[in-house]
Amino acid sequence: MIPLHDLLFFVLAALVLVISPGPNMIYLISKSITQGKKSGLISLAGVVCGFLFHIVMVSFGLTAVLLAVPMAYTVLKTLGTVYLLYLAYQAIKPKSKNIFEVDSNGKHDGPKKLFTIGFLTNVLNPKVAVFYLSFFPQFIKPEYGSVFTQSLELGVIQVFVSFSVNFIIVLTAARVAVFFANNPLWIKVQKWFMASVLAFLAVKMALSKAK
Repeated sequence: MIPLHDLLFFVLAALVLVISPGPNMIYLISKSITQGKKSGLISLAGVVCGFLFHIVMVSFGLTAVLLAVPMAYTVLKTLGTVYLLYLAYQAIKPKSKNIFEVDSNGKHDGPKKLFTIGFLTNVLNPKVAVFYLSFFPQFIKPEYGSVFTQSLELGVIQVFVSFSVNFIIVLTAARVAVFFANNPLWIKVQKWFMASVLAFLAVKMALSKAK
């Protein structure tokens, strides 16, 4: 089993991932505002299934790579550090998109399409795959037991964090969008706070060592 303090740090990392602007959040907010909470929840179900797909694929992949290639940890740690710094820059770069600016085409999609697009939006989102491939190895150690089991453990935690936050987003999307539209200063605060947390995680990752 993975130690509690490592799991708590992973929860923080997973939380930063889910609140950082990206295709999943944009899609859920858009459908929740333009088609209602029910459509948002159906879309969320698709997004969650997309996470499960990533978890299974990454769990098998990491099990093979980490046990076969000794340098894999260092390579993945470096890639993860660079990617987190990239996300930090994206959060505060000039003219970055307001995540609550959504477009409505006036059309309402059916449940099947909502679920499918939510699923594909997540499956085809490189941020999720990179997060798993770069972060999981920081917490998975052979001495803790099966690499595959540890990977699934982290995956379940990440899905729970993501579902909880996105569920709240779906239920409050319209009100949150109005609040941020009327209080643009909070957008800047959110961006800089997020960038700071991402940079901190990047430094912590860069300084971490394999055990």
